[in-house]
Amino acid sequence: MGTAERRGELWVEEPARRRRLPDPVRTAAVRAVLIVALTLMQAVIAFLCTLADSWLAFPMVLSSVGSTVVATWGVLDVWVTRQVWNQRNGVVSAPNSTARQLRRERRQARRQARAQGRPAPERIRRRGGAGQLTHT
Repeated sequence: MGTAERRGELWVEEPARRRRLPDPVRTAAVRAVLIVALTLMQAVIAFLCTLADSWLAFPMVLSSVGSTVVATWGVLDVWVTRQVWNQRNGVVSAPNSTARQLRRERRQARRQARAQGRPAPERIRRRGGAGQLTHT
C-alpha cells in the first residue's frame, strides 16, 4: 500500500521534474497537436474512402494534402515561438556560466577604475570584420 492509500488521500503532490513551458509556447504546442491529430484522422478517412471507392476519396485526399501543409506550419510555429520566447526572456544559464563570470570580472574592473578615479577601460574592438577585405 502506498502512502496516499494509508492516509486516505487521493493523490500526493510531487515537485515537477521539469519547468513548465511558457504560456505562448504551450498554446502553440496544443494548437499543433490538435492540427496534427485532425490531419492524421483526415488521412485515415481519405485512405478508407479510397479503399471503398467512394466519391469522397478525391476531395479527402486533396484536403489532407492541404492539412499536411497546415500541420507542418503548426509544428514549425511551436519551434519558432519557443525560440522567440527564449530570445526575449533569456535562457536560464548555469551558475558556472563563462559569460556570467566575464560580466562579473568586467563589473569588478569598472568598480576598481571608478574607485581609483580613472576612466574604465574601453571594450576591445576587433580589427577584422564584415566587409573588410584587407588587414591594415
